Order: sequence, then C-alpha cells, then structure tokens
Amino acid sequence: MIFFRSLLYQIVLVLSSLLFSIAMLCVSILPATKLLDRLAKYWGHTNLWALKILCGLSYRVTGLEHLPKEPVVVLAKHQSAWETIAFWVLLPEHQSWVLKQELTRIPFFGWALTRCRPIAIDRSAGRREITKLIQEGTERLNAGRNVIIFPEGTRVAPGTHHAYGVGGALLAERSGRPILPIAHNAGVFWGRRSLMKRPGIIDVVIGPLIEPAGRKATKINALAEEWIEKTVAKLPTE
Repeated sequence: MIFFRSLLYQIVLVLSSLLFSIAMLCVSILPATKLLDRLAKYWGHTNLWALKILCGLSYRVTGLEHLPKEPVVVLAKHQSAWETIAFWVLLPEHQSWVLKQELTRIPFFGWALTRCRPIAIDRSAGRREITKLIQEGTERLNAGRNVIIFPEGTRVAPGTHHAYGVGGALLAERSGRPILPIAHNAGVFWGRRSLMKRPGIIDVVIGPLIEPAGRKATKINALAEEWIEKTVAKLPTE
C-alpha cells in the first residue's frame, strides 16, 4: 500500500511540476516577479496537501517566531526532496535558491526555476563560484529575497552529515545579513533518491538568527553547523 500511494504521489508531483512550470513560463513574459514567487508557493502547497492526503505524511514546525521580516541567508539540513518543496511554503515567498547548474537545464521545470532568480553554481569551478555566490547572493538579499543554501552540498541520510561548505557563511559575513538555521528529519520519511514516502509527521525546527557582526565566516559556519546537527540529533528517527 505504501508503494502504491508513493507512486500515485510521484505522478502528482510530476504533473503539478509540469503544469506550474508552464504557468510560470507564461507569466514570466510579464513584469510580475511577485506572481512568479506566488506560483512557486502554490506549487509547494499543492504538493504538501497531496503528500498528506495520499501518503499520510504531514509536518509540524517550531520556531516560527524566529522568522525575520528582513532577508536572511538560510542554512538548512538536506535529507530529501521534501524540503525543496516545503520551504516554498514555510518561508517568506521571495526566495533565491543556491543550486547546481544542471537543474536549470531540466525542460520546463528548470526553465521555470530560472525565473525565480536562483544562484546556479558549477560545482567543478571551485573558488570562482564562491565569488559568484557572494556577488549574486548579496544582490538577491539587497533586492529583498532570502537566499537558501544547503551547506552540505547534497542530500545526506539521517544519522550522517557532510562537512558544511563555508559559502553561505561567507555570504553572511560580506553582506552583513544574519544566518537562519533550519533543522528537520524529512529523510526519515522520504529517503534520498527513494520513491517511498512513509506516513508520519516531519519535524521542522527554525533556529534563532546567527548574527555575523564581529565574526569571521569560519566561526559563523561552525555555529550554524553545531546548532543544526545537535537539533537534528534530537528529532525522532522513526
């Protein structure tokens, strides 16, 4: 039954992504950036609703009081595809994601994604891309958009973690914008590269802001990593 429900949801995900992508591409010919962001948010709502109805998978959030009114650099755990859907709903709608360049080449979905002003990174380019991240990230922040980064660079299984890249912390240091850390246990219910979506409640914890003033990027990064990993370790694992 879990397999059947998961497969049914996957069909909904693919179809909704195609339909919303076409809608966003159509809207993008107009000077309507806010509408593009809103459509992305509606896509997230649609898929979270479908996950709850079809797979019995919902979520609860603590720490909403930490969401600031001003743009921030979001550093978050990356365990599954769930957070790439849910953050469109949970965070303020004006978002620019740091993502790998290949995603922007996916027909329709990737083309629509580029309309939301992401920061597409060529991970093989090394330090040159760090400079791009700081330049474009600062521009997005100054334009009123939150910059969302998965500092581990890839999805990791529950109970494990990769070293945190310093790019997000450098962006915070150079721009003067705080870090908003987010922890969750989505990978327990929807594994990385897995079709199966198990029923349950995903816990999302939004942490207090980490101010960059007077701190080097290495210190900012260490504080974010420590808070995220300690918080994830306290969340349910089944």
